[in-house]
Amino acid sequence: MKKSILDNIPSYLTYNNEELFSLKEKINLETLNNLTPKSKNLFIKYGIAEELDTPHKNVIHAFEHWVVKTPNSVAAVYKGISLTYKELDDEATILALILKQKGVVSGDIVGIYVHRSIEMLVGILAVLKLRAVYVPQDPRIVPISMLKDISSLSNVKLILSQSQYKDKISLLNSGHSIFIDTELKKSIYKNLYGNIKLINHVNDNENKTCFILFTSGTTGIPNGVEVTHKNLCNILYNSPGNLGITTGTKVAQILNISFDMSAWEILGCLGNGGTLLIRGKDIEETAKQANVIISTPSVLTTIDITKCKDIKTVAVAGEPCPVILANSWSKKCTFYNCCGPTETTIVNTMKKCEPNSHELSIGKPTPNNTVYILDENKTPLNIGEIGIMWAGGNCVTNGYINNFELNDKRYANDIFLKKGGKMFNTGDLGKWNTNGELIHYGRIDDQVKIKGFRVELDAISKVIENFNEVKRAVTLKHKNYLIAFVSLSDNNTSNIIDRFKETIEEQLPYYYVPSVFKLLDELPKTSRGKIDKRILRESYIK
Repeated sequence: MKKSILDNIPSYLTYNNEELFSLKEKINLETLNNLTPKSKNLFIKYGIAEELDTPHKNVIHAFEHWVVKTPNSVAAVYKGISLTYKELDDEATILALILKQKGVVSGDIVGIYVHRSIEMLVGILAVLKLRAVYVPQDPRIVPISMLKDISSLSNVKLILSQSQYKDKISLLNSGHSIFIDTELKKSIYKNLYGNIKLINHVNDNENKTCFILFTSGTTGIPNGVEVTHKNLCNILYNSPGNLGITTGTKVAQILNISFDMSAWEILGCLGNGGTLLIRGKDIEETAKQANVIISTPSVLTTIDITKCKDIKTVAVAGEPCPVILANSWSKKCTFYNCCGPTETTIVNTMKKCEPNSHELSIGKPTPNNTVYILDENKTPLNIGEIGIMWAGGNCVTNGYINNFELNDKRYANDIFLKKGGKMFNTGDLGKWNTNGELIHYGRIDDQVKIKGFRVELDAISKVIENFNEVKRAVTLKHKNYLIAFVSLSDNNTSNIIDRFKETIEEQLPYYYVPSVFKLLDELPKTSRGKIDKRILRESYIK
């Protein structure tokens, strides 16, 4: 008789103990009637994370807590210039006053179109001090047409930028722009430092939007996701999402401002009392000074681990992580493999990795969150079955702005929790393993048909990335065959393609073997640090 995955579940995970009884009190048990009794218990125990009382309800409150507690601690360093928490707060307060004079009030949308800099921090904090909402974009890399779309879709009232982008910004919102670097140098503001109390602290609504994050827009007009203070505080200021950041912790700021993981760097650091190291052109120069790095796997492969002498914690997300990469870093520091789309607030699952792992999970739902494995009809699946990952709890964002059709498709009422709420279709495939952790099987979009067979593209890339010589790999379908793109860390490529083919044949069905392998020095990356599949298709496939 064939064994079920449930036969391998440790008994301590399956007992109907006091903890499980408490969890069952939160669930509409009738929604799980299709499951076996054992799967019903594990669906609850694995999928419902612990509830924690988040220390801050508002991102700006978290920052101002450290302004009061450690005013002279260094908040940020950029190109040799450092600002203490009080100095950064003073700058942000002055800019907030200017915004207020321009008519910006709570709930208004402000575009922050800047490159990585101190002005970036000042702009973000100034907007949040007014309880307004910011839209982050980097004008160096975003085309004017997309900036126009973003400004229009989000109904931007005013744009904060830098003087070097004056010509570009003038095409978007003439007369409604402030250039932070030149504005704050005006002498009329000098005597105001330390003499203003701009905002009266009231009980802010934690469900208010903090920022609107736009998707990459590679397939058309980008979608803006409304991320609330509650969403952010839950991941940034609870463990493990706070990454152990505290006073004196140096956090690398290496990602693009328009990427949701940059909020983990910036607001996670400043809301936990750390010191933000804002990089220039050289990522590794900043990384080797840092205690904490937040990155995509593709960016992390460009950093020499031997130069990171003071590293304590690394977290990766945004794309699948090679097992070899996780094993290398987890030998040196605390390493988290994480997962979650923008719509579930940066990440909603985290796994603390152990060295010498053979299978890399994405862990469990973070505190105050849930993960359900459901079929296409939103019906729960038994433990061990692969299905669609739906995320629930405090991570679920307010939805897409001005896109009711997509909201109805991707967001749904959480029928499993008695307290209700929303859940989100992540578009990722996954299953629970015997340790109660999630194994990621790639995007639904990455399942293709080859010669009538269903193929999971990520499964091929994972096998290739298990070779020591490989940095990154990605597999794409072209016409009716597969192409694997591979970047190597070792110049000795003798018979490497034959070895790839042999190993794939050993571990996967024969129709998973790519017809073409292309070896590149580096795989192209998007502005957000992920492998750029569009460039691979356009530049390397004939």
